[in-house]
Amino acid sequence: MSYDLENRLVVGVSSRALFDLSYENTIFEADGVEAYCRYQVEHENEILRPGPGFPLIKALLNLNRLPGKEGSVEVIIMSRNSPDSSLRVFKTIEHYGLGITRAVLASGASLAPYLTAFKTDLFLSAYEDDVQSAIDSNIAAGIICTDGLHTYDCDHQIRQIRIAFDGDAVLFSDESEKIYQEKGLEAFEENERRNADSPLKAGPFAKFLETLSKLQADFTVQEAPIRTALVTTRCAPTHERVIRTLRAWNVRIDEVFFLGGVRKKDVLKAFGAHIFFDDQTVHTVPASEVVPAARVPYRKKALCGEAVDVYDSS
Repeated sequence: MSYDLENRLVVGVSSRALFDLSYENTIFEADGVEAYCRYQVEHENEILRPGPGFPLIKALLNLNRLPGKEGSVEVIIMSRNSPDSSLRVFKTIEHYGLGITRAVLASGASLAPYLTAFKTDLFLSAYEDDVQSAIDSNIAAGIICTDGLHTYDCDHQIRQIRIAFDGDAVLFSDESEKIYQEKGLEAFEENERRNADSPLKAGPFAKFLETLSKLQADFTVQEAPIRTALVTTRCAPTHERVIRTLRAWNVRIDEVFFLGGVRKKDVLKAFGAHIFFDDQTVHTVPASEVVPAARVPYRKKALCGEAVDVYDSS
């Protein structure tokens, strides 16, 4: 009988998002793919340090230990690495006791077709092209910041996973944000005031939020293993449309911050986010200094899963 990925939270993660491969990536960028592969083979018995996505992935996998939630989360390594250069990653996975048994090793080819094939709900990678392809295929995805936090406690047990989202162009479509960018704040506020009763269109992370809400449904707010937050630069009078949208979607957001220009970094640190998704580097880069953060690219024309010639160390 085949293994069914339906009704599970499926997370695809690249090796560079999960582990600290910053030094190895400098070899790839300076000397090319052959030097990178050779280094990985020569050091395949050396355990890699945790990377920015490690705490989140470990905590998500631990959800499978909850009564009634066995097998609810599936994490798959999805990498442009070759099979031969990937033994080090698998040895590191085993070392940390991560319940990851499946992988896509594409040897430089695009990962886009496999994201859909594996019914991926969330994809985390340090390689922008693959994340862009995921977004274009309506899959929640983020380019994880690898230059922020550098120390991750692999032994710390996260009792409650905390996931934070920006609003426009992340949970919601970028339709309202385009008005702000093209016509300014006054036009944006007037548009939101005029359409306060009209729910915003779904953005790339709307479905992922819905999936998280279903996982939360069996728990009270106090006991839920996942806690979510919306951290947006919106403020009154543009708040009402957001609240009515979440109500119309019938999804659960535990905390909402209408910041109106207040720095997101400080709020995210106080919330204790294990990942923060935003569409702008002006927010993700500072946030990555205190919490793991990932940038969500704007949706472009679908790439149709075409293979590319670029080999990446992700």
